[in-house]
Amino acid sequence: MFEVFSRSYYLGRLYVTPTDGDHALMHSDQHERINEEVYATGAGLERLDAPLVMKLESQHFAVHGDESVPTNTLAVPEGMLEGTDIRNPPSLREVLLARRERAEQLLSFVGGWSGSDDGPDFGTGFDDGPPNAGT
Repeated sequence: MFEVFSRSYYLGRLYVTPTDGDHALMHSDQHERINEEVYATGAGLERLDAPLVMKLESQHFAVHGDESVPTNTLAVPEGMLEGTDIRNPPSLREVLLARRERAEQLLSFVGGWSGSDDGPDFGTGFDDGPPNAGT
């Protein structure tokens, strides 16, 4: 679903659709599998339900798992879609998935990385951090 894009991100294509909720969501089984492959360190017991850090166009946000979301779909709060080029959802779009180190860096800007090996702990959305922190 995702392939190496850069030192900071993986690139994938997901159907992006709006949701009435407060969080971006994807199918819980896919979320858990990606979490294990990208954020797990392999050292001891680790959370596999921690949010993923994704980027759609220029906005980073946390993605949680939910069984009600169809597979290969990213459900994004309507307010977050307003600033995008998505006009007729669901729309197949390129989505960036932050690697563990990039997620740690982004989350340190908002005080959201737990600092432990059990994965990220953060809210629903955040900006791209300081200038030149990009892709």
